[in-house]
Amino acid sequence: MAGKDGQDPPYFNIDPKQAAGKLSDPVTTERFAKAAAFATRGREDLAKRGYAPDGQKRLRKFSTWEVCRYLIPVAPAHFRRVLKSNPDLPQGDGGGGAKWFTLEEVLELRAHFAAEGAAGRDYLPYRPEGLPAKVLAVANFKGGVGKTSTCAHLAMSAALDGYKVLVVDLDSQGSMTSIMGGKVADEWQTAFPLMAKHFARHLEAENKVRDARGQPIVPLDETLTEALKMGAGDIIQPTHWPNIDLIGAQLNLYWAEFQVPVWRMQEKSWPLWDALQGFLDEEGILDQYDLIFLDTPPALGYLTINALSAADILLVPLGASFLEFDSTGRFFDMLYSTFASIEEGENRARLGEGLPEIRFEWDAVRALVTRFDAQQQTDLANVVQAYFGDFMTTYRQEFTAMVGQAGEQVNGIYEADYREFNRETYVRGRETFDLTWSEVKEIILGSWWRDAALEEEPSNGETTQA
Repeated sequence: MAGKDGQDPPYFNIDPKQAAGKLSDPVTTERFAKAAAFATRGREDLAKRGYAPDGQKRLRKFSTWEVCRYLIPVAPAHFRRVLKSNPDLPQGDGGGGAKWFTLEEVLELRAHFAAEGAAGRDYLPYRPEGLPAKVLAVANFKGGVGKTSTCAHLAMSAALDGYKVLVVDLDSQGSMTSIMGGKVADEWQTAFPLMAKHFARHLEAENKVRDARGQPIVPLDETLTEALKMGAGDIIQPTHWPNIDLIGAQLNLYWAEFQVPVWRMQEKSWPLWDALQGFLDEEGILDQYDLIFLDTPPALGYLTINALSAADILLVPLGASFLEFDSTGRFFDMLYSTFASIEEGENRARLGEGLPEIRFEWDAVRALVTRFDAQQQTDLANVVQAYFGDFMTTYRQEFTAMVGQAGEQVNGIYEADYREFNRETYVRGRETFDLTWSEVKEIILGSWWRDAALEEEPSNGETTQA
């Protein structure tokens, strides 16, 4: 029966013979290689939209208005007076009051105001001495929830705040690497060799025990031998942000998902979940940076398990939809099953050897609503908030046209020049990430403060934190 407009639905009356005539020959595996090659070329072209004409990615400069409103808590008039009376300080580019500063110059100005400015102002970000960097993992096994963009914007927010940041891309799709302008030729420029090094060192230690007992040792293969020669400095690369470094990713990083369990089978005493935490600690990375952001794959594989084990703070982005709420609930269920299983198995062995138990702990876990549309999603977001309770952030990250444009340019929203918009649009556009950073920063500062307080107290516990 035809519809009210007299036309049948488009899926009626399809002629099979004509449909067959529109098909190409059956697809072979070689066709995937061709599609991948075209996609690689297109990806490179699209990624370079945010690059300078010489093919390099550069961070834009910041105006006096931005510096005084968002970066350094000082009135514009006083800011100009300080520059005038201190000609050795960065003076910025441009004429009159419209000065523009690089982020390097802003960081130098921050340090000056911290030394010479008014007491009680937060010119420099809070960072207790003697404590390691805070590690934040952004994870969910549901794709398309804004995981990478949230991780990138939080890293940029922290950098604008004055923190020294390391971003570790653990997703073999390499989207974070593209945003940060990274270049990764193969898996040996990713986190893979340092995870391999962690296993190689463990195997060497076990071989010493075997040798002392007169048992045959397990030889190190070529991969492990090469990994022992690698250091963090071989894979960490600078970015166009002066205080953000990157450990990038590319497709071959996915091989870690297959190699990690092979290593575990080869040496069952190796804590496979601890490889990432191990190299962050052993390579001194936790002392070189203030904050480390881990962008994870959209799956609960071995790379994600390592990221979650290394993290002090876990952030779980999700959209305000039933499917994403349902998926995130299952994600939490799998986290429980996975880490409770590790605890149970390890502690059973530790009990027999008289060793203290391990327990996984996180300073905080927060689920945050991304790509939020207040007109259509408020009711469902309230339901999500009610069920997840204190796991939820207060602010819901709205999607704006400015956010969309930044994504098209393979940039972060903070890299957008506000002169491309009117100032009010820019203020509204960045506010969605400013408010998210405010909540996350509060968690970071609170956990650092708590750690500092615990450092002053003697510990009598028998449990080892994983």
